[in-house]
This record gives sequence, structure tokens and C-alpha cells, in this order.
Amino acid sequence: MNAASAEHPIVWRIITGEYPPACGGVGDYTRIVAKGLAAAGDEAEVWTPENGGAAPDDEGVTVRRLPGHFGPRALARMSRELPAADGTRILVQYAPHAFGMKAMNLPFCAWLRRQAARGATIDVMFHEAFFPFLRGHPLRYRALAAATSAMARLAAGAARRVFIATPAWEPHLKPWMRADGEIIWTPVPSNIDVCENRDKIADARRRYAHGESLIAGHFGTCGGEIGSALDRVMPFLLSSRAGLSALMIGGDGAKWRAAFVAKYPEFAERIAATGVLGAAEASCAISACDLMMQPYPDGATTRRGSLIAALAHGRAIVTTAGALTEPLWNESRALEMTPVADIDAPGAAAGALLDDHDRRERMGQAATALYRDRFDARHTIAALRAF
Repeated sequence: MNAASAEHPIVWRIITGEYPPACGGVGDYTRIVAKGLAAAGDEAEVWTPENGGAAPDDEGVTVRRLPGHFGPRALARMSRELPAADGTRILVQYAPHAFGMKAMNLPFCAWLRRQAARGATIDVMFHEAFFPFLRGHPLRYRALAAATSAMARLAAGAARRVFIATPAWEPHLKPWMRADGEIIWTPVPSNIDVCENRDKIADARRRYAHGESLIAGHFGTCGGEIGSALDRVMPFLLSSRAGLSALMIGGDGAKWRAAFVAKYPEFAERIAATGVLGAAEASCAISACDLMMQPYPDGATTRRGSLIAALAHGRAIVTTAGALTEPLWNESRALEMTPVADIDAPGAAAGALLDDHDRRERMGQAATALYRDRFDARHTIAALRAF
């Protein structure tokens, strides 16, 4: 395939359910993509619902606000104003929950199929594919699984190209695509720029460390099975190493910390939570950590933005290997992975790393190299612009 050039810029109409200033990983990703396409010389226009705030003023990016949340009024407006067959590309940032109707917006996905039938060139980036069917789920979850499966089928069938955040989704989406369709694996980049200010990083370290201790951090959600994994590993690490502090970085970290301290009050002074931070402050907090604990119930994958952010910051990382974990993680040796089913292994692996400064340094360097070679946003932009 040939890459588009500045002499022949592409006109992009990017449809997304989230966009800043609204919080959300899909919105942050969409902004990175829009800015990257504009910087490459293309025209980037983002179509997204109203969210009560002003969109960022990024050079070369136009934001169009839609009424409602991809209901009849929004679909009617897009039908009128989005040209179907004039050489523009419609790029959909797909996550079922982002399009309203409680993640069951079948009319929106049917609209995509109609636009494709009219001659529109549609690319779909799948951030999430569908809600899984699991035995024993209540009826409402089974209805959600059926609806999101039908939505994914419609969206994939409308696409000339499907981009996926993890190859685990390819066998599910491929049968639904048209004969000339193509699936392209594009790991997500970090949505947090790395802070290079050593003074600010040192300030963050003084703020969150207990004395001169090392810091074991976690970035991202602390709920559900991730929270349960942290519940197991943090008491072990804090009780076995007096010179260690723990830091929860992200919006729900304070809630997790409160529950943890209620159970283990002896660790109250050695565990901190940042709450919601801006990107620059979050970067400093991540960079202040000596080790990142990033367990995932389905294993490390290239769709996990919190893991990719730790990778971009060159941290030593302990994570889990599960059903969705891609081979590149083992091949890179950029992080320490333990089996999801082995509940004691993460603590032992983290303890060994905390005792080995040189190994943490080597892992951090390998993490930075892996991010540069496979995850940097330039790879995503190049894949989108290839045709």
C-alpha cells in the first residue's frame, strides 16, 4: 500500500462518542489521532456530542458538536452534512458504551451500513468490540451481549478497514466484514505525554513517598478484579518491606485507599492516592514511581491504556499474563508477567524487582524502546494514512 502525502491530503470526518474536555480514554485517543492527522497535512474534523465545555483549540482540527447522543437528530444531521462519496474518509472511534442508549445503539450502527451502501469510505477503530456472553449472567447482561454483538457486526460490515487495539478481536470481527475489507492491528499509544521536568518529578516523589522509601505505584482503575488483585499484593509488599510506599494514581484510587486503610490502618502513612489529575501531574506521579503494579484479569494487552502509559514512562512493570496477552510482551522482556491464576506470584515478582535496582533500570530502558518501536502514535497515524 502507498502512504498519503502532503500533496494529496486526506479529508477525515472522525465520529466519536467522547472528546475533550470530557474525560475518557477514547476521547483522549481521538484527540491524539486528530492532531496527528492534521500535523501530517490532512484535514481533521471531529463529530461528537455536546458535553458542556469548549473543545481544545488544536491547530488543524475542527470539532463539530452533535445534538443528543447519536439519536435520531444527530443521525439526521450527519446524513445531511457528511458527504458519502466525495473522497472523504469517515473514521469511527468505536466503543459500544460511547454511543448512548445504554451501549445498545443499533440505529447508529445501521446508519453506518447505509452510509457504506451509499459509497462512503468508512474505517472503524474498535476500542471495544462487544460485551461477552458469559454463562450465569442475568438477563440484562445477556441482552447487552446480544445487542453489542449485533452492533459490532453492523459496524464491521460497513468498514473498508477495521483497526483493532488487540488481535484477540480479529477472529470475532473477520467473518462479519465485507470481502474486500482489511483488519489492521494498531496498539494504542499513551494518552499522557511524558514529563521531562526532573524538578517536578522530584516534587511528586517527595509528596507521595514516606521518607526516602521506594514507591510501588498503580495507574488506572482500582475497581473490580483489578482492585482485588491489588488487595492481595499491596499488604504483602508493604509488610515485607519497611522502606516502601504505595501510590494509587487515578480517579478511584482514593476510594480504594480508604477501604484498604480501614482494613490495614498500620499502612495509612505509607499509602497515598492522587485522585483525578491532569495529564502533566499524572505523568510526574508515574515517573516518581520505582515500580508499577498493573494487574489485569484478562492479562496484559495492547489495548490497556494504563499499561501503555507506564511503558511510555520507562517504568519497571509487574503485570499479568492471561487469555488475551499477545506474544510481543514476552518477546520484548520489557516487563515482568505472572500468570493471572497465580495470586501469589505478583507479590514475589515485585519484591524481587524492588531489591534489584539495576534490573529495574534495564526493564525501564526496554519499556521505553518497546513503546517507541510499537506503540508511539506515529505508527497509528501511518497506518491510518496508508491506502
